[in-house]
Formats: sequence, C-alpha cells, structure tokens
Amino acid sequence: QVQLVESGGGLVQTGGSLRLSCAASGRTASMYAWAWFRQTPGKEREFVAAVTWIGQSTYYADSVKGRFTISRDIIENTVYLRMDSLKPEDTAAYYCATDQWLSAQDMAVRDSYHFWGQGTQVTVSS
Repeated sequence: QVQLVESGGGLVQTGGSLRLSCAASGRTASMYAWAWFRQTPGKEREFVAAVTWIGQSTYYADSVKGRFTISRDIIENTVYLRMDSLKPEDTAAYYCATDQWLSAQDMAVRDSYHFWGQGTQVTVSS
C-alpha cells in the first residue's frame, strides 16, 4: 500500500504562485508514475501533470503547460507541483496519485492510477 498526503493549497490572487506537496509513504519503491489531477464540483477529475520516478520524463495538460512545473525529491519521497501565473480557472481540489509502470499514453489517464491522496484546495481569486 501507498499513502499520499497533499499540502500547500490555499487562497491566492490571480497571477500568484503556490507550491503543492505530496508526501508519500509505504511501498513507494515500486511506484513509477506520479501525477497531479484536479477536480471542481460537478466535473470530472482532470489530469494536470505527471512525472516518472526513475527517469526525467514529465507530462502536462495543455491548460497548464508553461505555468506549472512538476518535480520529485527522491530523498524526501515527495512530489511537488509548482504553480505560477495562476488563473481563476485553476481553482479546484488538487489530488496526488501514483501507480506502477504506465505507458506514456496512460500517464494522463485518471483510471490508470490506483493510489490517491485526499486532496488540497486551491482557490484563485480574480
């Protein structure tokens, strides 16, 4: 089992920045794909960004490309999401997810991930 705990959410003005953290524990050594998704009420949970634990491959949704940066700290067993130039449409609950090996095509697919955190709320005011 893997446990994920997100933190770092909050209220920020348009154009501001936040850094989300996802602290992992448990059987993380076998986890390969690490991702962030987000969800607003009444909508499907959507892909934001992903990173491979062993390699340096990263993946981003078009809506956040150039503004968000995903990274991981192997020593701290933590995955980060740096969010810059935030917009009101970025307001959502952000969730960390992980799973074993995934193909590049599956990295952005919500149902590919079996381990999820509880989420952290990000609110961007206009």
